[in-house]
Amino acid sequence: MALRHGNKTYLQILLDPNRAQLVMDQAQAENIRATAWVRNLIYKELEKQLPSSVYKEAVAQDEASWRKSIRKRIEGRLPNTTSEEKEP
Repeated sequence: MALRHGNKTYLQILLDPNRAQLVMDQAQAENIRATAWVRNLIYKELEKQLPSSVYKEAVAQDEASWRKSIRKRIEGRLPNTTSEEKEP
């Protein structure tokens, strides 16, 4: 079952123990977390399986969503100058 986690989708997978160890070993060899290794593998496979235009459009939409999220965080941290301007 896929769950929403902010702008991302949370997927949970169950792996058999010996193949899970292979994933962890591969990730450690690349000096990344196992979840990052699996995510990268999924993205590479999607890129191979789908038409280039479809995959590139999804990447562009994800990047735009990420930029929007960052912009909102920055705007949320900016001081509210309108209330300061109204003071006599």
